Amino acid sequence: MRVYLDIARHLEQEVRKHFQAGDYLPPESKLAKKYDVNRHTVRRAIDELVFTGLVERQQGRGNMVVSQPYDYPLHSGAHFTDNLIEQGSLPTSQVISRGLVAANEKMAGMFGVELESQIIKLRTLRKINGIPASVIDHYLADLDWWPVVKHFEVGSLHVFLKEKLDMSLTRKSTRLRAMMPKKTDCRLLQLSGKTPIMVFKTTNVITGTDRIVEFSSSHTRSDLVEIVLEH
Repeated sequence: MRVYLDIARHLEQEVRKHFQAGDYLPPESKLAKKYDVNRHTVRRAIDELVFTGLVERQQGRGNMVVSQPYDYPLHSGAHFTDNLIEQGSLPTSQVISRGLVAANEKMAGMFGVELESQIIKLRTLRKINGIPASVIDHYLADLDWWPVVKHFEVGSLHVFLKEKLDMSLTRKSTRLRAMMPKKTDCRLLQLSGKTPIMVFKTTNVITGTDRIVEFSSSHTRSDLVEIVLEH
């Protein structure tokens, strides 16, 4: 193995264990002395960390550790909350608004209900380790769920539906695109207007059926979450 690759792997382990986003690596001269190599070798090792996105070179300041996005596998059985817990993070979700709205033409066709009939709408705010990550509008087709769903406050909506209504949902489809955040996104997600967001539009069915009972639109910070497509 080339020496710089060995140093790069050791540095990566050190960064992941002992450094936080915004911290700076020791000066290259100090690292060269630590590993008993010349600065060129250390620089090549750091280049490897820059390539993987773990470190960013700051002109005149040094090599800064960059925050790493959380993996989000995208498949029918993906569960955002469970996946983050497995990565050692603390996800939370809280309802910030709720009510009944009139189904527009698209919703009516999707849910198989009459145009302008009432459907349930919830808006939730998800955080990862206390940092706002996504704001989600959930639309539920079955008005009979409202007496129970109106009491949903925190946690996973799908877990709540399973526990309270014995309804198990499965993802049917997801559409993903990027866009610049709107004012509401910037306020709720604590973003500048220059950071793009990812928009997920998802349909969920009752498990074992083709009946669509939920449509959700999630505006998610692109700097916090990285999509993993599994094949």
